[in-house]
Amino acid sequence: MTKWVRACARDDVEAEDLIRFDHEDRTFAIYQSPEGAFFCTDGYCSHEQVHLAGGLVMDHIVECPGHNGQFDYRTGEAVRSPACVRLNTYPVRIDGEDVLIAVDFERPG
Repeated sequence: MTKWVRACARDDVEAEDLIRFDHEDRTFAIYQSPEGAFFCTDGYCSHEQVHLAGGLVMDHIVECPGHNGQFDYRTGEAVRSPACVRLNTYPVRIDGEDVLIAVDFERPG
């Protein structure tokens, strides 16, 4: 059974921005796209473990504040070096004004 956790309120994340969300011993980044959709990835850059919350978000790309690597936050794909390992992504759902993430989501394979 999927464990859904409230990460934030919808109003906590502006369009083309992100916030940090810590849960137990894990850190996530919650994004709102220009279209108003919400997404969730690992909170730390896969290159140097810098938190993405200080990064720049434009369109569907987050830029790591440490070394300027970039990721597509919708898929986790690394799109500019030095980042070369994708971020894990997590399912998001909206419940009223709350943004929920599936913290125990496991990918097949």
